[in-house]
Amino acid sequence: MSFPHLPAPLADALTARGYETLTPVQAEVTEASADGRDLLVSAQTGSGKTVAFGLAMAGELMADGVLPPPALPLALVIAPTRELALQVAKELAWLYAAAGGRIATCVGGMDASRERRALNQGTHIVVGTPGRLKDHLERGALDLSALRVAVLDEADEMLDMGFREDLETLLDASPAQRRTLLFSATLPRPIVQLAKAYQRDALRVSTVGEDRGHGDIAYRAVAVAPSDIEHAVINLLRFYEADTAMLFCATRDNVRHLHASLVERGFAAVALSGEHSQNERNHALQALRDRRARVCVATDVAARGIDLPTLSLVVHVEMPRDAEVLQHRSGRTGRAGRKGTAVLIVPYPRRRRVEMMLRGARIPAEWMPVPTPEAIRAQDRERLLSQLLAPVEIEEDDRALAAELLAQRSPEDIAALLVRAGRAALPAPEELIDREPAARSEHRPGFDDVAWFRMNIGRRQNADPRWILPLICRRGHVTKTEVGAIRIGPSETQFAVPRALAARFAQAVAKTADPSGEDESGVRIEAVQGAPAPAAPAQRRGPAPQRHQARPTRPGQQGRR
Repeated sequence: MSFPHLPAPLADALTARGYETLTPVQAEVTEASADGRDLLVSAQTGSGKTVAFGLAMAGELMADGVLPPPALPLALVIAPTRELALQVAKELAWLYAAAGGRIATCVGGMDASRERRALNQGTHIVVGTPGRLKDHLERGALDLSALRVAVLDEADEMLDMGFREDLETLLDASPAQRRTLLFSATLPRPIVQLAKAYQRDALRVSTVGEDRGHGDIAYRAVAVAPSDIEHAVINLLRFYEADTAMLFCATRDNVRHLHASLVERGFAAVALSGEHSQNERNHALQALRDRRARVCVATDVAARGIDLPTLSLVVHVEMPRDAEVLQHRSGRTGRAGRKGTAVLIVPYPRRRRVEMMLRGARIPAEWMPVPTPEAIRAQDRERLLSQLLAPVEIEEDDRALAAELLAQRSPEDIAALLVRAGRAALPAPEELIDREPAARSEHRPGFDDVAWFRMNIGRRQNADPRWILPLICRRGHVTKTEVGAIRIGPSETQFAVPRALAARFAQAVAKTADPSGEDESGVRIEAVQGAPAPAAPAQRRGPAPQRHQARPTRPGQQGRR
C-alpha cells in the first residue's frame, strides 16, 4: 500500500487512480498535526483540494476504516456553483466507492424531489450549492443534526456571490462540535471573519506560493489603445491557438458583443453569462469539452466552478476590480500541475493602475506587445509544418485518393493546396492602431485656423498619441484627419481641431462625458482659453527629453480606425 497513513479503502482508491504521491495540499491536511482540527486552507484552484478534503474528513466518517450504514449525513460540502458541486461529488464518489460511500447532491437546476428522496434513503456525504441546501434545510428534507464535518469549498467566491447568509444558516443548523474545513484560494477579510466565527483553533494550511497566486501560470500584459481591445483579443487568440481559451468580460452585454464578433470572424466560440439558462450553459460547456468550441467568453460569476482540462489560455479582456478576482479568473488555467497563460489587456490610460495592482499582489507579469500579423503568420507556418509532418496512420482509401491526386497534379501543387486549406480555416489577424507613427505634426495643410483643447493627462499618465488620437476621435465624433497637432506635456495634453469644427466637437465631448466632465477612464477634455502654451524648443529641453516630442506623420500612414 502506497499510503499507509490513510484508511485502506481510500488508499486503494488512490492507487487505482494512478496516484504515486499526494499533492502538497493533500499531504498537509493528512498530517498527524491536522487530525481532528478545523482547517483554514488556501490552495490554488486545481491543486487537488477536492481529494484533499475528502481525505481530511475520513477520520470523522470512518471508524476503523469502515463507514457506518447510510443515514443522516455525516459530512456536508458546500460549493459556489452547480458545475463545481457536481465535479466535487464525482471526485468524492470514486474516492469513497470502495468504502461503500453514498453521496447525495443538492444543486440548483436539478429535480428537487429526486434530491429529497436521496436524502430520505440515507447518505454519508451531501454536496450542494448554498441556495438549494438552505431550501432543503428549511423544508425539513436536510437534517444536519448528525453532521461531523462541514466543508466550504471556494469560500471566497461564495461570499463574493452573496451567499454569506445561506452559509451561516447551514453552519448554525449543524452541531457546534463539528469540524469545519474552509478552503479558499485567497483569504480576504470576510473569509477571516467567517473563520473566526465558525472555527475553533483552526490549523492554517497554505500551499500558495509567496510570489504569486498560481505558480503554473505565466502572466503576460499588453497595453493597447482602448479602441483596439477587440483587435488585441483576436491577435492573442490567433497567436496562442490554445486548445481552449477563456475570455473574461465585465458585463453580459460585453460578453454578447464580443462573442458575436468572434463568431463572425470564424472562431468556434461559446458564451456564458447570467442571461443564459442552465440548459444553455450545459450545451456551451459540452461544446468546449468535446472540442466543437475552443473559445469561451464569460463573466466572472458565470465562469466560477468551471473545470476544463484543456484550458491553457485566459484573457482578461476587461480588467478585474482587484487582484483577488484576477487570480480567480486566471486560476481557470494552470491547474493540477499543467501550464497555463493569463494575458491582461490593459488600456493605455490604466497601465499605471494595473502595474500597482500587480505589484501589490506579487504577480510578476511580463509586459509585451500585442502579437503582430507577421508574428502570427510565422507561428501559423510552424504549426502547419508540425501538423502536416506529424506521423499518422494512413488508410488504404486515403492512399488510393492520394494516388489519383498525384496522377493529376504535381506533388508541389498538392502540398501547396494542403497548406492553403490549413490556412483558410484560420481567422485573419488584425492590424492595430498603435502600429502607425506615434505623433502628429505641428504644421499640416488645412490647419491654419484652429481651436485648441486640452486633456488632464500627460507623460506622467503614460499619455501617447497612439491612444490619445483614437480617444479624441471617439469623444469628439471626428475623424483622425480632423485632428491637428498634439502636444503632450508633463501633466496635460493640448491638441488642435479646425475652428470650423470646434463648436460641434465641444458639444460631442460634453455628451460623451459624465456630470463631472470626465469619461469612464477619468479623462477630461475642455477648451483652452486664449492661445495655447507654445511647444518648448528642442534645444532648450536637452537631448534626452526629445524622445517625447512629436514626429511628423507621413501621408498614408494614419492607420485604420
